[in-house]
Amino acid sequence: MSEAVKLSIIYYSSTGTGYTIAREMQETAEKEGAEVRLRKVAELAPAAAIEANPAWAANVEATKDVAEATPDDVVWADAVVFGSPTRYGNVTSQLKQFIDQLGPQWQQGQLIDKVYSGFTSTATLHGGQESTLLALSNTFYHFGGIIVPPGYTDPSKFADGNPYGTSHVDAQGDSPVDDTTRTAAQIQVRRVVGVARDLKAGRAA
Repeated sequence: MSEAVKLSIIYYSSTGTGYTIAREMQETAEKEGAEVRLRKVAELAPAAAIEANPAWAANVEATKDVAEATPDDVVWADAVVFGSPTRYGNVTSQLKQFIDQLGPQWQQGQLIDKVYSGFTSTATLHGGQESTLLALSNTFYHFGGIIVPPGYTDPSKFADGNPYGTSHVDAQGDSPVDDTTRTAAQIQVRRVVGVARDLKAGRAA
């Protein structure tokens, strides 16, 4: 029997949308037989900003037991899914700081030939979802990674409409993660695990 795919899901989430998507991916990947590390990146915002937003403060409390990501979580993995809400059409500073800390691993060639994918969320429709996911892909190119998007590989993708990665519009907290987004997350992570499994099996053959 082939060795299980090692998947790291590394995300930043302020008010919980990203965490919910990450958990959906974790549960789905584990059902697919993957060994999963769910990791959040370190928070950079000041306590005063967090405390001023009840949803933000509640999410910090709800995810206090989620381990913080380290470079080893990327090195260890066969596949990595990064998640970030959009900030001006780009990833958050919290996730970017984590990625920027991977320089030594990148220089040593430890990030090459892994499967990479991404997910995001915005407060408004068309609020930078595609540009955020494309920005993540720029990083994956530099890693020498194998980018695996969901594409239009399942009929359900014509419902959520995003071939770049799972995305959700939370409408300033008025639209929690729904079945459409959960299905998109499931389709994406199954594809990531499946491609990573095939690559791993091919290398072992």
